[in-house]
Amino acid sequence: MVSAGQLAAFAALTFVMVVVPGPSVLFTVSRALTVGRRDALLTVAGNAAGVYTQVVAVAFGLGALISRSAEVFTVIKLVGAAYLCYLGIQALRHRRSLSAVFEAGVKGGRVRTLRVVRDGFIVGVANPKSIVFLAAILPQFVHYESGAVAAQILLLGILLPVTALVTDSMWALLAGTARDWFARSPRRLEVIGGASGLTMIGLGATLAFTGRKD
Repeated sequence: MVSAGQLAAFAALTFVMVVVPGPSVLFTVSRALTVGRRDALLTVAGNAAGVYTQVVAVAFGLGALISRSAEVFTVIKLVGAAYLCYLGIQALRHRRSLSAVFEAGVKGGRVRTLRVVRDGFIVGVANPKSIVFLAAILPQFVHYESGAVAAQILLLGILLPVTALVTDSMWALLAGTARDWFARSPRRLEVIGGASGLTMIGLGATLAFTGRKD
């Protein structure tokens, strides 16, 4: 159904696309610095699920709608941009409480876990970088004459979230290690909390003006 050549070619292109830091990487690093490795890794998992949701949309025709409709594309990216700005504002508001959170430890209850995964999912599903990649590039690697087009897209498309899961997890772990240094000083934590908040707001603003203009 999907040849080794198809997989290899798309895997190589996917790797090139993922290793260039985009909104997902910057969001993951910001989360790792402010709330630690655990939540950053949960964010990565949610983000990967969001990206694969885009793959499913492409497989069952919604990708074609997004690629043809500037309005649909704009709505999706603005939702993601607004949510990133909201998270950034929350990080700015609570930056002075980061040291208390660090000393007390991050509680990993079910509600908190689902909330963190949800945040990553929303950022992933509204990421215009992957929307354009999947809607415009992925279909070019499908052999339509072989049939089972949706299955081919689902199989090829899983390479993107899996690759992102691995590389973004590495970013999360590295940033989580850097957080240990910041944690030695409440002032450092306050500064990094403010910087992370501004980064997320900046990401939201950038996403709002990214992509199609038609």
